[in-house]
Amino acid sequence: MNRWFVVLGAVLIQLNLGAVYAWSLFNQPLMSKFGWEREDVVVTFSITIATFALATIFAGRLQDKIGPRWVASIGGVMLGLGLILASFATSLWQLYFFYGVIGGIGIGMTYVCPLSACVKWFPDKRGLISGVAVAGFGLGGLIFKPIIELLISSVGVSSTFMYLGFIYLILVVAGAQLLKNPPVEELTKVTSKPLPELSNNFSSKQMLGTYQFYLLWVMFLFGTMSGLMVISFAVDIGVDIVQLDMEKAANAVMVIALFNAAGRIVLGRVSDTLGRMNTLMLIYGATALIMFYMSTGVMNYVTFLGSVSLIGFCFGGFLALFPSITADFYGTRNMGANYGFMYQAYGISAFVGPFVVKVIPLTQAFFFSALFCLVALVMAKLVTVPAKKELPENYLKQGA
Repeated sequence: MNRWFVVLGAVLIQLNLGAVYAWSLFNQPLMSKFGWEREDVVVTFSITIATFALATIFAGRLQDKIGPRWVASIGGVMLGLGLILASFATSLWQLYFFYGVIGGIGIGMTYVCPLSACVKWFPDKRGLISGVAVAGFGLGGLIFKPIIELLISSVGVSSTFMYLGFIYLILVVAGAQLLKNPPVEELTKVTSKPLPELSNNFSSKQMLGTYQFYLLWVMFLFGTMSGLMVISFAVDIGVDIVQLDMEKAANAVMVIALFNAAGRIVLGRVSDTLGRMNTLMLIYGATALIMFYMSTGVMNYVTFLGSVSLIGFCFGGFLALFPSITADFYGTRNMGANYGFMYQAYGISAFVGPFVVKVIPLTQAFFFSALFCLVALVMAKLVTVPAKKELPENYLKQGA
């Protein structure tokens, strides 16, 4: 099987999953239709991301055992079903459950499959291919933004969920049919370099027994916190802080999606040559500077779009690098399950933004996010690759 077909399937799947990043387009229409508060509506996005992250643990372990095709197909069906049911929601708890829980599980079941498969097929281009595999997720918001806006204006916000549900179901299941894990002998055909990870694979239990995992987990949490905060409130930042009209503020969704996707590819490729941690330190530093600037609240239309674009670019880098870092540190054999545990940091970060904004203004939340990025920068400088000899002997006898 040509390994680039796996990439094609991965991108098709991720384009649909990434439409979740356009959530801020739903905030105002849902508030207008049902009279809900903004902070309550945004919780739907947080539940979706958190459920999505939790589901990756189960999905990762399952696809490591039975392969990615079936797991991704089931996820596609659940995602589509969740949105179709959300079209009938008339209360917040229904929206939370149908879109956030059922849809979130569908995204989580599907997301880890193409990513894990691509990393296994491309041991010679791990950073680049991780970026390409998840770039579709970043582009999803860009591609679906005009579709969502057109649907909302023509059929209303509730019916939009139904149309999107059918679109996601069909396209995700179609992309899943191209996913397959490579046979071991295939790896020797794609690179002349030795692959030490084949003999240095960590089970999930072994990984959880290393202090490096917890450092990386916190680094992932701090890095994605800023991006998710900006993404979930993108339109609201433009309207409330920059005093833009809805049409101009909504352009933030497109530029974030575009730069999010670009960051995944560009920074993934850069990390293959510059090194993962060196690249991470640059991203943390850039994110901190931008969040410090946004915390001033002094922005016009141009600087607003520029700021959220750069945050999207850096955010994409985090999502591209951490799968590769997980494989670099702990091998590829249990990549799906191991990254599922690592990904929980991303899920928790989705709740941090809306929770903090309920307590303090957005500008203050930006300031604290910048400080967290500086802490993560120092951690990236200190963390080192674990060796199996650091683990207790009885750990090596335990399975994943």
